[in-house]
Amino acid sequence: MSRGSAPHEVRIIGGQWKRSKLPVADKPGLRPTPDRVRETLFNWLGQDLTGWRCLDAFAGSGTLGFEAASRGATEVLMLECDPQLVQALRASALRLKAQGLRVEQADALSWMKRETRTGFDLVFIDPPFDAGLFEPALAASRGTLSEGGLVYLESPTAWTGEQLAPLGFHLLRQSRAGAVHFHLLQLGPR
Repeated sequence: MSRGSAPHEVRIIGGQWKRSKLPVADKPGLRPTPDRVRETLFNWLGQDLTGWRCLDAFAGSGTLGFEAASRGATEVLMLECDPQLVQALRASALRLKAQGLRVEQADALSWMKRETRTGFDLVFIDPPFDAGLFEPALAASRGTLSEGGLVYLESPTAWTGEQLAPLGFHLLRQSRAGAVHFHLLQLGPR
């Protein structure tokens, strides 16, 4: 979903890289998570993510993954299938001297389905809105999460607890900013 003229850069809003700029490529479906939404999300999570392991499954511009790393996450893995975006993410990580942040060129859904290790504390799921990936991505993310792990889900519609329960998640928080609905979910018992 395109919002007309997308910004060509966004700023990290918190942590050690606060006010640092990230480039935003002009690509169909690429919509960086708005500042207001990121602010709310990190108020929900807490500003200090020291020791957390995070997966940014559909990295795009990388705003969510860089925000987590900026706030002290020990490991942030960004998955992105577009080679141009992967190159931009790697350049930003190099410029910021981001320790513990890794960028892999991969299809997020395929990667999560074949990943056998668990242990991510937080998975960001913010795929292109028109790709029909929400339910498959939520299902695939289960295998990557630690016990009681969290998922941030950004979508064009609100998800209810009743929709999420069969996928193994509890809805902790949700809100809306314009056309964006965002949710914080927790993995239930396996």
